[in-house]
Amino acid sequence: MIHSEKEKQIRVGVRELRANLSGLLRQARHGTSFLVMSRNEVIAEIKPPSNPERPRRVAGMLKGKIRMAEDFDVLPADILSAMEGNED
Repeated sequence: MIHSEKEKQIRVGVRELRANLSGLLRQARHGTSFLVMSRNEVIAEIKPPSNPERPRRVAGMLKGKIRMAEDFDVLPADILSAMEGNED
């Protein structure tokens, strides 16, 4: 592994990439960028995603914080009449 001061990325060869792929991907997840080299030529770049993943929602997180009105499922008479085709 060669550290490039100029580019602030770590250079890895194809052979090292194959041997340590899961470890390099783990490092990329934590912010490290890599240049994949073949015969002193950059052939690929591995870097962290530009948009961090949104945190997963936890079931029941809003329990007790949402209140439903008593008449939630009661349809007003004028709307019910219009839906049934009884326009007055």
